[in-house]
Amino acid sequence: MEEELLKKLVSIPSHFESTSDISNFVVSFLEEHGLSVEYQEVESFGSNVVSRIPGKRLTVILNGHMDTVGISHGWTKNPWGEIEGDKFYGLGSADMKGGLAALISAYIEISKLPRKKRPTVIFTAVVDEEGYSRGTWKLIESGLAKNADVVFIAEPTNEKVMLGARGRFVINLKARGKKAHAARPEKGINAIEQLGMLVSNLPKIKTKKHRYLGTGSYCTLQFTGKSDGLSVPDYAEAIVDRHIVIGEDWERVENEIERLVKKLGIKAEIEISKFPRPTPEMLPYTVRENSRFVSLMKATYYVLFGEEPQITYGQSVGDFNYFGAYLRVPTIVFGPRGANWHSADEWVSLSSVRRVKMVYTELLQILGSRKRFNELLEIKERKTENAVT
Repeated sequence: MEEELLKKLVSIPSHFESTSDISNFVVSFLEEHGLSVEYQEVESFGSNVVSRIPGKRLTVILNGHMDTVGISHGWTKNPWGEIEGDKFYGLGSADMKGGLAALISAYIEISKLPRKKRPTVIFTAVVDEEGYSRGTWKLIESGLAKNADVVFIAEPTNEKVMLGARGRFVINLKARGKKAHAARPEKGINAIEQLGMLVSNLPKIKTKKHRYLGTGSYCTLQFTGKSDGLSVPDYAEAIVDRHIVIGEDWERVENEIERLVKKLGIKAEIEISKFPRPTPEMLPYTVRENSRFVSLMKATYYVLFGEEPQITYGQSVGDFNYFGAYLRVPTIVFGPRGANWHSADEWVSLSSVRRVKMVYTELLQILGSRKRFNELLEIKERKTENAVT
């Protein structure tokens, strides 16, 4: 099921500003398999797709996004789907229609089990992940996810288990200098030069180091400024990315920039502010590796494939930050192998999509059945003993 579903998902254009077609398809597909589905409108950015199957008290959220970025230059394969061996090429194939196909397939399979043999599962396919994550934030704001015990997201991780990610601030820096004739620059304060000095030194700031998330970072994304005729420019502006780790907040970031301004002897007036966005900042989070859900996922993978998956942590942000940092429930990211996300000839491994689907299907059964859980432990113990001997 998952391979044919993936082909269909990739064939439907779903840029993050136009997702109605893919939302409609996902709704129809789930309804065809006897599931109750509803739309959740997200401002003017389309609709989330939400479906729920009742089970035992434990509540699991399966989350994936339907949107993609635009087509970049340089494609040599069909961006709407082309198979070459195990690789399925297509826009959004890895990020994240491969993972979405795996989640939908697992969800449908679990829905066929008796209610007493499964957890309560809420499937959510969201919009605008590639923009401002309006879709996932709408889920959280609505309260739909408030009783969740765990969240699983099938973003591409190359079958590694991702247990957290850095957060991010976008900073707006404005420099106001003093205009003067360009033939006498010493009589003015050049805002472009002053702000240029500041942003070029931002990467030298010593940021906080986290045991799992690494260190924070600075990157200038945009710089604008110009003179008024033959004049010393008195205004410049920059937009700067600041990835953060746990223990770094806005006050800390603002203070470290202010200290740098003083250290460099910047003469221009510098204004520091957050770049406005329609959703909250994405904050960092981690999940304990010895948590129940992580242990079960690792054991499931081991039983299915004979090896434990690697643990990893995200360097950038995504919908998982909202679940992990704002909903404050274990948020585990696990998705298929692939490459070239957001670039030409993006691809996902078909066999990996199948493996990811198998992991989620088995894991959901284990979460709904104590007997299945005990069987899993017995199988793992036998495999471990055989490996040792």
